[in-house]
Amino acid sequence: MLSGTVEVDEAYIPINDRQPTVAGVGRKGHTHKVQVIIAVEMLEPKGFGRIRLRRIARDDTDTVTRFVQTMIEAGSVVCTDGLASYRKLKDLGYLHNKIVMLGSDLPAHVTLAGVHRVAALVKRWILGTHHGAVEPDQLDAYLDEFVFRFNRRHSRSRGMLYYRLLQQAVVTDPITYNDIKGNLSRSSS
Repeated sequence: MLSGTVEVDEAYIPINDRQPTVAGVGRKGHTHKVQVIIAVEMLEPKGFGRIRLRRIARDDTDTVTRFVQTMIEAGSVVCTDGLASYRKLKDLGYLHNKIVMLGSDLPAHVTLAGVHRVAALVKRWILGTHHGAVEPDQLDAYLDEFVFRFNRRHSRSRGMLYYRLLQQAVVTDPITYNDIKGNLSRSSS
């Protein structure tokens, strides 16, 4: 679980949903924006620690508080924007630092620098590495891969990355082709 000072915010990730055309020749693409909630540990004096990402259907109170409770230790300082969905965090044992953007002289990417930097990196990774061709049903797997890579970017032992990958493969339930092809939306909660 993340701890210390943690920034939390939502972002929209554009992904292309390419479908075969009626004639069967070529593919027609539609860009969809999928809402993702992001949590970033902030390190002092500066820098980012670990991150967590999850696709969400909507940013209502139940969804964001469930995400925070699952990903962040109680007692941590949670920095958010002025969204009303975060109001219950103080009652749940978090120190809530609410930064209202409306009427502020500072833009959001300055006040919540961590989540905006991570959102930009995810968007660039999807557009650059994957050429924006991430299927909506597989977005959760891509987000998990990004989190895995980001959280191990400063690893001193590169062999441990392989070891941790094998360790995760052993404790994770197998995924069939139909699971991959179908909807893996565990994050709509």
